[in-house]
Amino acid sequence: MTAMTSTAAAAWQPKVRLVSGTARLDLIADLLDSRWRIPGTGIRFGADALLSLIPAAGPAISTALSGYLIWEAHRLGASRGLLARMIANVGLDAAISSVPLVGAVGDVFFRANRRNMALLRQHRARTAGSR
Repeated sequence: MTAMTSTAAAAWQPKVRLVSGTARLDLIADLLDSRWRIPGTGIRFGADALLSLIPAAGPAISTALSGYLIWEAHRLGASRGLLARMIANVGLDAAISSVPLVGAVGDVFFRANRRNMALLRQHRARTAGSR
């Protein structure tokens, strides 16, 4: 049996499209805040609103996922001030989510993850322009 060359072996590997940086974080924020649309309306919602319907565990999971976005923003070089604003957005979102049933409606209209991604994009554009 002969060994495949690395080029031939690579051709047999499944094609996986990896998304990195802010594009990957945007995908996560979209899933959490605005993935689906209520038919007949322009109102969008995401997993965050659905998770807030699960008492205690749902908002905790949602907040943890939002925390992951903040952690990644830190890894991408976000300033302390920006991280503080992002944490404040997630804190407000967690407070809204903690109210049973009403929290799910609040999550539809207060999209902390989308706000945080907009803040991160603005920060990266400013820091890229100053180099």
